[in-house]
Amino acid sequence: MGQKKIVIIGAGVVGCSTAYYLNKMGQRNITVIEQGPLFETGGSTSHAPGLVFQLGFSKVLTTLANQTVEAFKELSHEGQPSFYSVGSLEVANTQERLDDLKRKAGVAKSWGMEAFVLSPEECVEKCSLINPGNILGGLYVPSDGIAKPLRAIDEMADFSKSCGTEFYGNTEVTGVEVVEGQVKAVETSAGRFEADFIICCAGFWGPRIGEMVGVTIPLQPIAHQYVFSNDLQELATESEEVTAPLIRDQDNAMYFRQVFNGLGIGSYQHEALPVEVSEIAKHGETKEMPSVKPFTPEHFYGKPWQDAQNLIPGLKHAGVKRGINGIFSFTPDGMPLLGESQKVRGFWVAEAIWVTHSAGVGKQMAEWIVNGAPTVDLELCDINRFDSYAQSPAYYKKRSIENYEKVYDVHHPFMPPETSRDMRVSPYYMRQTTLGAYFNEKSGWEQAQWYEANDELVAKYEKNILNREGWAAQYWSPIIEAEQLHTRQYAGLYDVTSTKKRLEISGEGALEFLQHLTTSNIDIPIGRVTSTLMLHELAGIKDEIRVIRTAASNFFVLCTGAVEANWIKKQLPVSSSIVIQDLTAGTCGLSVIGPNANKIMDALDPQTFEKSKWVNGQSKEVYIKNVPVLVVFDSYVGTEGWEFFTTLDQGLQLWDVLFDAGRQNQLIAAGDRALESLRIESLSIKSGKDYWSEHDPYEVGIDQLVDLNKPTFIGKEALLDRKEKGPSKLLTKLILDDPSMVVMGYEPILYEGKVAGFVTSAGYDYNLEKGIVYAVLSPEAVNNGSQFSIEYFGQHYSAKKLVHSAVITK
Repeated sequence: MGQKKIVIIGAGVVGCSTAYYLNKMGQRNITVIEQGPLFETGGSTSHAPGLVFQLGFSKVLTTLANQTVEAFKELSHEGQPSFYSVGSLEVANTQERLDDLKRKAGVAKSWGMEAFVLSPEECVEKCSLINPGNILGGLYVPSDGIAKPLRAIDEMADFSKSCGTEFYGNTEVTGVEVVEGQVKAVETSAGRFEADFIICCAGFWGPRIGEMVGVTIPLQPIAHQYVFSNDLQELATESEEVTAPLIRDQDNAMYFRQVFNGLGIGSYQHEALPVEVSEIAKHGETKEMPSVKPFTPEHFYGKPWQDAQNLIPGLKHAGVKRGINGIFSFTPDGMPLLGESQKVRGFWVAEAIWVTHSAGVGKQMAEWIVNGAPTVDLELCDINRFDSYAQSPAYYKKRSIENYEKVYDVHHPFMPPETSRDMRVSPYYMRQTTLGAYFNEKSGWEQAQWYEANDELVAKYEKNILNREGWAAQYWSPIIEAEQLHTRQYAGLYDVTSTKKRLEISGEGALEFLQHLTTSNIDIPIGRVTSTLMLHELAGIKDEIRVIRTAASNFFVLCTGAVEANWIKKQLPVSSSIVIQDLTAGTCGLSVIGPNANKIMDALDPQTFEKSKWVNGQSKEVYIKNVPVLVVFDSYVGTEGWEFFTTLDQGLQLWDVLFDAGRQNQLIAAGDRALESLRIESLSIKSGKDYWSEHDPYEVGIDQLVDLNKPTFIGKEALLDRKEKGPSKLLTKLILDDPSMVVMGYEPILYEGKVAGFVTSAGYDYNLEKGIVYAVLSPEAVNNGSQFSIEYFGQHYSAKKLVHSAVITK
């Protein structure tokens, strides 16, 4: 990217970090606008306690935190550090929490961090303030610590100023000029600033800026309690701001940090205290900074204060000096909001970011803007991940509040959200409810996980079913396994409405557009289906998509979700006559899968579905009874399969017709969990689950979807470079030696005693009668090893490489 006029709104730690890294990458025409004073702006940065707990079950958030720590360590200000590496302790009061900390210690290995599970006595050795009597143990992360963001900001701003960046404090943004869907300028109380790119780093004020350009920024500001104790006798001789480790007591929803001779104490025990952006004062309108609301003692004095004293007895004599209710942002899924809005070109967002991830976000934002893609996969943080349903305040406010209330819970990957449900339902919903569907949510859709109506199948397959225990048995039912086994033997009817985005790309030039967008030849015959990849500019895999050619200049495209669909739209030139229509909300999908699938279709309409008239990878637009359907015949999860797409108004009738036709061939309705298990069992890999945009096709083993003879496609030159350098990681399949053992995902894998990678997907193969996992491993381990060890809740289980396995893509 050449030199661009860039305006950053917000001079907190995120805005200054982004400016800093843009300057380091050679960008020079940068302006930073801040409504408050420079640099204690009055936003969340100004009051944040600065605790940096890097480790989490999210790989991307852990990586961003790692990068933030690395940056802050290099940014001392006037001889004072911007980061104190004092370590952290997460303590457990319950066995469930202690088990979770063991799981977390394993994930630390997966993400390349050090973490140690300690006994109560060992916790006291790390921090003598703790009472060991009411804890069962803890997790120690030596690289965690306290960030001093204002010191880091001063250093970042000095560097940026030396590169020509201009900072304007006490300058309010009054409007944003947008012309034909492209930002042009920022209007402020100090005048007009022209811009090719605007980066909104306004924190909880971000939604106000979003409104100026017609972009929803779905975050909810919430006030959170933080108190300062008086001096503790145990810290009376301390002269440094912080030498003791951070402490997190998640069973009691509290955290602690040393502040010279006293402690700072944060509590999530109180009810959520949402704040409307319109109610937040401007700088100078109140005694406190805008990000601080009056302390509400009724939410602290009681159980939170008692819990704090139980863990740290020295607080009983110290008491509380003062407290605040500090405002910060929560989102519907707990992830940041990053990237360029697909709705308005040049409008970039970096919102809902804690100090923990701040500099890492700034670094990745700069790479994304300058290079066209970040080096860290940010799909889960992309501002475009929310469809229109999730941009409603009725949705994102409730879900964000729920995330606040559950922030310190033990989170299971299959735990369903409680609020903002029934936002989207397929036309099959009433039939699924009648069959006793257990629902979870996917992309806003209510998605059946399994059906209680199939409970009678459990007895039929009881001898084969692997019964899960402990963590793996939560949010699980043996019906899932029965549905998997029944589909393998007979057939299953699956609702696939929520599994993919459905786009129609049409018009003159549609073929050429798709050829440039994808890695393989899209010039296929009408009525054929092909799988292909989309790469970003650095040759990482953006998505694997399926393309169905329905006419000479008309294509039906199935992609993973909203992020990928919006990325496709972003590649379309402004002046193009090509039309990209998102059909997802108005269409629905069903799949019939299993050995009896062809018999069922023959019973339905022997003339239309005569096997000799169909070949693998073929599609036709037909009528099933009086329902117009796009039908795809393709091998699916290793067995025969038919997919059907129709409009929402015809979906219920399609379900009934297929279900009735399948009765004589033992067709059952089956849930999404069985479908996922079938995918894993058939060795089919999945975009966003087994690989993501940090990987290239050679690392994943799907380079058969790449045609290097094509003159050009996005990412081709970078892919050639990556191919020449060789893989930095490889996707591999392993089977567990213990036939009774299953794992869940993200567990570390060891080779010769060293961490070689981690699990991506995990399931059970009923053909092999063993657990099967996909894993991202180092090339050295893959090429030299056959025997591995998987760490699960602190225990090690042997596994071996699965050989002679073909990669199946879908």
